[in-house]
Amino acid sequence: MEYIIAKWLHIISSTFLFGTGVGSAFYKWSADRTGNLPTIAHTNRLVVLADWLFTTPTVIFQPLSGIWLVGILGYSPYEPWLLATYLLYVITGSCWLRVVWLQIRMRDISAEASVTNTELGSSYHQYRRQWLWLGVPAFIAMIMIFFLMVYKPSL
Repeated sequence: MEYIIAKWLHIISSTFLFGTGVGSAFYKWSADRTGNLPTIAHTNRLVVLADWLFTTPTVIFQPLSGIWLVGILGYSPYEPWLLATYLLYVITGSCWLRVVWLQIRMRDISAEASVTNTELGSSYHQYRRQWLWLGVPAFIAMIMIFFLMVYKPSL
């Protein structure tokens, strides 16, 4: 029963982590494309909030529940597929930490621009491009982690 609970929590947590990331990316990208300052500001505020409410807890819980599962199943924590997973998780986390900073900056810039009815400015667009390109390796790494978790290949 412990295994079923640990596995279920790990899967639910990964679903929140991945789903929040993909959903936030889609809504933010879509809002930015409208050019509508109130929409952009509102969406940026919600994206930052979603990171605090959903992404941050799951970023913390995923490795903890993974360690729990490794212990229950008796895997060596040094299995090659687990080592690859750790590396991919660090890559994803490194991208995410920078993305969080960028999202907070874009939230603040867009809120001010919306209130003052001014252009977003070049720094916003530079941050937006960085945000987008950091999402690419993070997304690929997450897909690879899912593959490793499901298939557990001997690398």
